Parts: sequence; structure tokens; C-alpha cells
Amino acid sequence: MLITSYNPTAWGDTLVAVLAPDVAAQHTVQAGDITGIYGPDSTAIGFNFFNASQWLGAIEGTGQVFLTDAQVSALNAAIDAAGLPGELVVDHTPKLVIGKIVAFSAHPDSDHLHLTTVDFGDHREQIVCGAPNAALGQTVVAALPGAMMPDGKLIWPGQLRGVQSDGMLCSARELAIPGAPQQRGILVMPDELPAGTPFDMATATAVVAAQTA
Repeated sequence: MLITSYNPTAWGDTLVAVLAPDVAAQHTVQAGDITGIYGPDSTAIGFNFFNASQWLGAIEGTGQVFLTDAQVSALNAAIDAAGLPGELVVDHTPKLVIGKIVAFSAHPDSDHLHLTTVDFGDHREQIVCGAPNAALGQTVVAALPGAMMPDGKLIWPGQLRGVQSDGMLCSARELAIPGAPQQRGILVMPDELPAGTPFDMATATAVVAAQTA
């Protein structure tokens, strides 16, 4: 996976690249303007690129940024030239995606969590959900592993009370949709949206406006 973010106000000209979740026993290696972050087995879990514009030119946007293949290749060349192990792997698959809840059951170790099976068209994932309005048959927005939420939270595979969960079903507030209600509950999208459709902010904003009118 590859999640890249850029915040010149807070970090200056620094690009942060995340490849895997943080681990307890990790270490860093500095080589010039690049810091590599490694797990206990020396597998790269991230890189910080200082003065990133020297490799990428002007970087547009704040928060999560999406690099082109050429930009990823330029950063990999810089990693190699610095003598650091590891590389960035291009990942253009959408991480905020429309899904259909096709199975729904109680969590075996919780009185408020549920197990959902979500269909994304070409694959299905099990996602644990605690939203009070979640139900079988709904069309939802899911954040799949590798997603960065608007507040900076990263989504990784994990377990909730001992059950595997590969993503998160999103509320309008978590998606930072204008006018989003503050109460708990996932955003339910129109059923005509096909499973696997990438999330679209304009469509979701119109849905929220209609639901709250």
C-alpha cells in the first residue's frame, strides 16, 4: 500500500509516505534528505522526503496527495541513490468506495457491534460496524485498507473484539461532508449506485442535503 500526504503549513516541503501500519519496535535511518522507517525485520513501513520538491517539483494540495507513476519512480530512484532499502509501490485503486451490505449478523462478543459482508463488485470484505442504523441491503460508503480519512486517520486491516475487519463503514461526518449530521450513523447512499463505484463528494453532498432537508 502507499499513502502519501503533504502539509506545507505544518511540515514545510516534506512528503510523508506510509507503506504499512506503525509497529512497536521500529527504527529510522537517515540518508541525506530521506528518512526511512523500518520494522523489526527491517521491512520499510514509511519514508519522509524532506525538500520533496527537488524530486517532484511543485506539489499541489494539502493532506493526502496522489502521486503519478512518474513521481513514484522519481522517489524510488532517490531512495535507491540514498542507499536505503525499500521502495514505493504505485497503488491507484480507490480506497473510498460504494458497497452493498449483503450479509449482516451480530458480533459474537459485543451487544452493539455487527458483522457485515460488503460487496464491492469484484470482491467482498468483512467489516465490523457499530453504527446504530446499519442494516442488511444498504448501499454504503466504505473506507478500505489504505484509505486516509479527512481527519488524517489511516485505515488498516485489523480486529475488533477478536473478529477480522477489513475497512470501515463511513458516516457523513467522518467523510467531512458539508452539513453532515453530528449524530452517530453511517451514510446510506442511493441503491442505484453500483457496487465498486469510487466515492464522489459532490454526489454524497447532494444525498446529505436531501436527507437533512
